[in-house]
Order: sequence, then C-alpha cells, then structure tokens
Amino acid sequence: MKGQSAYAGTYNFDSVQSSGATPIGTVIGIFVFIASVVFSLMAGSFAYAILGFILMVLLASSIKVAAEWERVIILRMGRYSRMVGPGLFFIVPIFEQAFRTDIRVRVWDVQPQEIMSSDSVPVEVDAVVYYKIVDPIKAVIDVEDFAVASVKIAQTTLRDIVGKSDLDRLLTKKEEIGKDIQRIVDKATNPWGIRIIGVEIKDVILPEMLKRAMAKEAEASREKKARMIKADAEMESAKLFAKAAETIAKTPNALKLRQLQTWQEIGAEQNSLMILIPIEFASESGAMLGAAALGVKELEKMEKKENKK
Repeated sequence: MKGQSAYAGTYNFDSVQSSGATPIGTVIGIFVFIASVVFSLMAGSFAYAILGFILMVLLASSIKVAAEWERVIILRMGRYSRMVGPGLFFIVPIFEQAFRTDIRVRVWDVQPQEIMSSDSVPVEVDAVVYYKIVDPIKAVIDVEDFAVASVKIAQTTLRDIVGKSDLDRLLTKKEEIGKDIQRIVDKATNPWGIRIIGVEIKDVILPEMLKRAMAKEAEASREKKARMIKADAEMESAKLFAKAAETIAKTPNALKLRQLQTWQEIGAEQNSLMILIPIEFASESGAMLGAAALGVKELEKMEKKENKK
C-alpha cells in the first residue's frame, strides 16, 4: 500500500540520517575518540583509547538533533517520558527509546476504488487526502500505524459516500463529495491527533460503453436543440412575411418601392444587364407584342395551306 510504504520508517530512530539531521553526537564522539587515541599514544597506554571508544559510542547514541518539522517522543523503560524537538536533545542509551514524527502537511494517495453508484453505474474513483499531525503523542501512542489506519478509513468512507451518490453528483459535485469525506474521516482520526486538511476526488473513471451512450445522448440533445432553433427561426420568418404582405396590400406603392430596391440589388452585380421599362409601357407593349405574335402565326398557317394546294 502506498500509505504504508511512505510511513514505514516514521517511528524508526535510525531514520535520522535519511531525514537530513546532522549526526552531531557521532561527530563529537569521533573527535573524542581521536583525542583519546592521541593521548594514549603520548601516555603509552591503550586504556585511554578504549575509554575514548566507549565515550564515542555513548555520545553517538545520546546526542541527537531533530529538524524543524520533526517532533520526537521519548519513552523511558517503555513508558512515556517527554516530547522534544526541534533542535538538540539528549537521551539515555539503552534506557530510553525515541520515535520521530513529521508534523508537515502530508498526502495520502487513496488507491482507485471500484464502486457501484446509487443508480447502479460501476465507476472507479481515485482520491487524495491531505493531513497533518497536530498531536504527535497521540499519533505515536494511541494507534499502532496512523498512516495505514487513516488510509483504511478514507477508503471505507469513499466507498460509502460514492455508493450513496448518483452518477450526475459524482461528475458535477466532486468538491461537495470531498468535503463530506473530509468531515467523516477527520472525525474518526481526531482522537489520534491527526487533522484532515482536505480531500480531493482526482478522477471518476466510467466504463467505455457508458461513455459512448453518454456521447450519443449529448449528440441527440444538441441535434434536438438545433432543430428547435431552426423551427423558431422559420416561425419568426413566416410572421414577418405575413406582416409584409399586409403592409403591401394596404399600400400598393410599397410594392413599387420594393421593386426598385430589387433592381438596385440586381444592378450591384457586375455580370448583370438591367433595362428599366415603365410599368404602363410594359403592359401596353406586352399587349401589342402579343397581337403581333398572333398575326405572324396566322400568316404562317395561310402560307402552309397555299403550298399544299
């Protein structure tokens, strides 16, 4: 588990080297041992060197340094003695035991959980929990491994909250779900000296078939909306055409103005040729041209009859 591996060495005193703290006790012990060796060579007795070696081991085991973000819980003969840090502190070798805790804001990466939502949709939810140790004494003494225990509570709460939520709430109200999980987990971990700062739902993974179905539903909804908009536009156009027809019927001169506007639009095109003819002349010319055409047809019939004879 990710949470367990991240905190496997939280309580181990030997992890002081990996945490970056200066091994000041070891450094002082080495100087003492070197001084004792030099003194033993000058005195011609190795007893001082042996004594210096013992002092080096004792100093390396008793003088320690805690970083600014660390607190050290010291147990004496198995019972709680005191909490020290940050800075330089001393312990009694063999009789006292030290446990380090990190009071910085840390992250629990909750593994993805396959959960069935309230509307019977299988989803996979991934979350992140941010926490901080506010009481190192409780975190060390009251629970065996607060990291693993807290991650288990977060996983259980996540499954419970998601199981009571439908798909729409999971996709649109991630922050609200995160706050619900934070409130429940914080209530459970508060007796352990751990405060939950925040819970974020990183991702909600849906099955591929459900994704395709949702895409088809969205496409159908957009198509429906487009058709409704087009129908509304045609209805508005019909209303405007009806009003225009009423206006033309009431004022016939409006039709002439519309005709002139049409000619103007046609004349704006470069590839068009327009000849303006008055309406009265066009009507009379139309009648004359019709009569002339009829006379031409009669003459052609008479010529055909004569040719047959």
